[in-house]
Amino acid sequence: MKQIFPDLWQTDVENPFPGLTTHAYLLTREEGNVLFYNTGHEYEIDAMATLGGVDWQLLSHQDELGKSLLRVRKRYGAKLGGHALERESFAEILEPDVLFTGRQTLAGNIEVIPTPGHTPGSTCFQVRSATGKTYLFTGDTVYRNRKGQWSNGFIKGWSDRDTLVASLRMLRELQPDVVISSAFADKDGYQEMSPNDWARHVDSALQPLLTAG
Repeated sequence: MKQIFPDLWQTDVENPFPGLTTHAYLLTREEGNVLFYNTGHEYEIDAMATLGGVDWQLLSHQDELGKSLLRVRKRYGAKLGGHALERESFAEILEPDVLFTGRQTLAGNIEVIPTPGHTPGSTCFQVRSATGKTYLFTGDTVYRNRKGQWSNGFIKGWSDRDTLVASLRMLRELQPDVVISSAFADKDGYQEMSPNDWARHVDSALQPLLTAG
């Protein structure tokens, strides 16, 4: 695992589809470690033991599902969280311990922010780190494209345009110090930024949705 901030670790890259890359991220905390997204690398799951294991695994949406959820559960007894609208997909592999239905705080300081649009149950997570930084995990609602720009996660024939617009407008009001997507096409899936930077990036991601016929 690669340490990218004092309390945040990134798993090795994976390529679930051509042109698509992903990481999972382990946030180490006194209240219990949280694994955001998912990794299929068994050696990375094993390596998490040296960092205190995994108390929670939180998925941003159903595309992150995989058999590795079972390994994380078996090795660490981690509780699984996902959105209620995607429970049936989750349950095909592992029934969630917590189902998100609205904005809430989980496990002490993890703010759960439903952001439907990419998929019905897409969810973002915001956490104020002990280091003072605010991390925003965006899943695929907004992600870094090949040019290093932040793009919306709209997929024609699958996503809901109007709902995604509303979700992005809501995310625009947040003030993260670091934004971390699940899938990405650039060299990195995360970026440090100022509040003004974030608003500008979200506006850029919104523009194609607002101008589409």
